[in-house]
Amino acid sequence: MQRLEYKDASHEAFKALLNTEMQVHKCGLEESLLELVKMRASQINGCAYCLDMHSKDALAEGESTTRLFVLSAWREAPHLYTDRERAALAWTEAVTRIADSGVSDEVYNEARKHFDEKAIVDLTLAVISINSWNRMAIAFHSKAGDYVSPHGKK
Repeated sequence: MQRLEYKDASHEAFKALLNTEMQVHKCGLEESLLELVKMRASQINGCAYCLDMHSKDALAEGESTTRLFVLSAWREAPHLYTDRERAALAWTEAVTRIADSGVSDEVYNEARKHFDEKAIVDLTLAVISINSWNRMAIAFHSKAGDYVSPHGKK
């Protein structure tokens, strides 16, 4: 059962997260890449609400079900993802799990092959943003399943 609706409990906190999210969406990274990043971080964190939301958004934007279904095992199916996407997914995993082992030079160097300085900072902000949303949704038991994408998919 949902504990509380955090956006109603603290408009300021919700607005701060929303402002970060808006910055992520205007930074220039591809929306399809951002949805994969959001999905992968949400898988790692176990956030049902965000998985529901971002899978619906990704499908509404034309993402394939195969790529979404296989995402948690993306290393086993490299042919389904571009080099840039794989670098972003590795970066997402490292930044999301930063307490476990930091971010290795190997992961950083691979990411830098595909992202310039601005883009790697923007990608990092995207990972930070979804991790923040995950923590809010998980902490307050946001209910998965009711999200309707802007394209009308439930």
